[in-house]
Amino acid sequence: MASGAIFSSLRRRRSPTLEAFLAPVDFTDDALVQTLVSVVNELVSCFSSHMFYFQRKNSRSLIRKVEVFQLLLEYLSDSSVFLPPTAVLCLKELYLMLYRSKILLDYCAQSSKLWLLLQNHSVSGHFHDLNQEISTLLDVFPIKDVELSKDVREQFELLQKQSRKARLLVDMKDEVLRIRFFSFLDEFECGKIPDSAKLKSFCVEKLQILDARTCRTEIEALEEQIVNHEGDIEPTISVLNGLVAMTRYCRFLLFGFDEDELHLENESQKIKKRLITKEIAETFLTVPKDFCCPITLDLMRDPVIISTGQTYDRSSISRWLEEGHTTCPKTGQMLGHTRLVPNRALRNLVLQWCIAHGIPLDPPEVIDAMTETYASACPTKAAIEANKATTALLIHQLANGSQAGQTIAAREIRFLAKTGKQNRALIAEAGAIPYLRNLLLSPNHVAQENSVTALLNLSIFDKNKSRIMDEEGCLQSIVDVLRFGHTTEARENAAATLFSLSAVHDYKKRIADKMGAVEALAGLLQEGTNRGKKDAVTALFNLSTHTENCVRMIEAGAVTALVGALGNEVVAEEAAGALALIVRQPVGATAVVKDEAAVVGLMRMMRRGTARGKENAVAALLELCRSGGAVATERVVKAPALAGLLQTLLFTGTKRARRKAASLARVFQRCENSSLQYSGLGVGYAFASNSAPPRDTSFTGDVSVPMSISVHVL
Repeated sequence: MASGAIFSSLRRRRSPTLEAFLAPVDFTDDALVQTLVSVVNELVSCFSSHMFYFQRKNSRSLIRKVEVFQLLLEYLSDSSVFLPPTAVLCLKELYLMLYRSKILLDYCAQSSKLWLLLQNHSVSGHFHDLNQEISTLLDVFPIKDVELSKDVREQFELLQKQSRKARLLVDMKDEVLRIRFFSFLDEFECGKIPDSAKLKSFCVEKLQILDARTCRTEIEALEEQIVNHEGDIEPTISVLNGLVAMTRYCRFLLFGFDEDELHLENESQKIKKRLITKEIAETFLTVPKDFCCPITLDLMRDPVIISTGQTYDRSSISRWLEEGHTTCPKTGQMLGHTRLVPNRALRNLVLQWCIAHGIPLDPPEVIDAMTETYASACPTKAAIEANKATTALLIHQLANGSQAGQTIAAREIRFLAKTGKQNRALIAEAGAIPYLRNLLLSPNHVAQENSVTALLNLSIFDKNKSRIMDEEGCLQSIVDVLRFGHTTEARENAAATLFSLSAVHDYKKRIADKMGAVEALAGLLQEGTNRGKKDAVTALFNLSTHTENCVRMIEAGAVTALVGALGNEVVAEEAAGALALIVRQPVGATAVVKDEAAVVGLMRMMRRGTARGKENAVAALLELCRSGGAVATERVVKAPALAGLLQTLLFTGTKRARRKAASLARVFQRCENSSLQYSGLGVGYAFASNSAPPRDTSFTGDVSVPMSISVHVL
């Protein structure tokens, strides 16, 4: 229990909880004393010689108190003196206090310097609270009823007197640095860039942040606070955003573009390549039960908590909810709401287990919406001005730096563009897109990945779509990365970029006409990873909404890829939606009906698919009958069990699915001999025939596909 609480506290960099443990209740007196001796010895050995950068006075004071308890406990252990019941109760309380002390000292020893500086008052308050509890314990301890040596008694009584006089101690040296830190932020807030010499003195001399790697660690610690922020904790998210932006500016201003970081990134890539594949690894390993989703029994990649407190993998529980269920799959309880809360603690444990066993763990497909909201919440002028200053440094490096420096600059633009439309706008306005385009065809795979992902993140801001499309050669370079990219991630993110750009109707034809674009998307849909297939199918769906792209998609093999994707539950919904659009044109219907697997795949989706998948499948079959002529209609009509599936949709499907099923029933009724072949349709079909609305004229209104763009930052 202790290690778990400490791990959680340090992992989240939050002020530690002071009620994390339960005192031992089943120990004998001797066992209790021996346990306390072990705990206090470990605590003293860990921290007595540790150099605390902040909270020095409070930490040293607490350690001195612990050393007195060490003296007392060792005497009790060696002498085996009788302990009255009150003394035993006090020792049990001491057990709690020692572990609380360990958490607090661990927190001060391992937290980032900047975060400790920001939390100077709060952490000082924790030390004061603990000192107060120690003082109370010393007063209650029956010192007169316990036989102690003279020196131990004197030490105990001296500590007792000192504890009574203890007051809240806020180290003024730390406080001066904290105020100085905020003064730099105030300068940015006023539109001024702080003096570089003063920033260097503060970061390097005062905080001992001596290199780019250490500075980046500080930035990541502050960013983690944004993700894990609680509403009542200071500073606010907006202020934290400003401090992150300012620290990032200092990182490049003071330390430049350290090539050591690029070396570490390349080494990380090599390690990933050496890992055994997930499928092989999981064949020979038993996944801990707590790491498995209760629905699929597979390892959870993105665990989330629902309203009943149960944890599921995001993809599994999302599918459950989309199918219309309103209860918890495991407990059967009604759900109070359908919000999914990321279980970051479990996610970290799963990640550690995967690393320990050499199993690659794919990142969640979409960055958590809460993270994006927090990271972009109410940007202050200070944050905007600091990011502008940082962007200027990054673009200068892109224009004039070495290959390694350009790679690092592209990576940082990628990270900066992940949060907020203001950042995406100012990066593009500062002229980053031409330089990122140049890196797309870099022989360095890291540079290529970072540049294409940076363009993806920039393209999420609508005004940047036109900037990217208008940049000469940029679209073709993105397509080339999709076709010939050095890594899977680069190719997948190129596909996601095309999806983002194709949200603008005028760009859909231009993208489809680029040589090899549709072919590469079709290939990625057939052979890519699940994330790659998702990026490819959503891009193809967008392209299919333009009527002039139909022939191009058929020629490029997109129809064959979409039909094949009907058997993959990850992308089946979008594939069926794209087919429903393609078959609205006779040439598209002819191409689809030639593929014998098409009708079979759509029928399978009507039987086993999600609610949205069933909608798209029945819509595709309906459009196939309308546009494909007698041959297509006959192929659909002869599909086994179609009558029963339609009848099921008429009574249990969503509103759109019922409407489509009813329309398809009318098509059958108009077919020659339909009454003989499908006389079993009964009342449901008769009702459909009398009440269904006329055919819709909108091109995409009858197809339901969730369209969201991932922010790729990993």
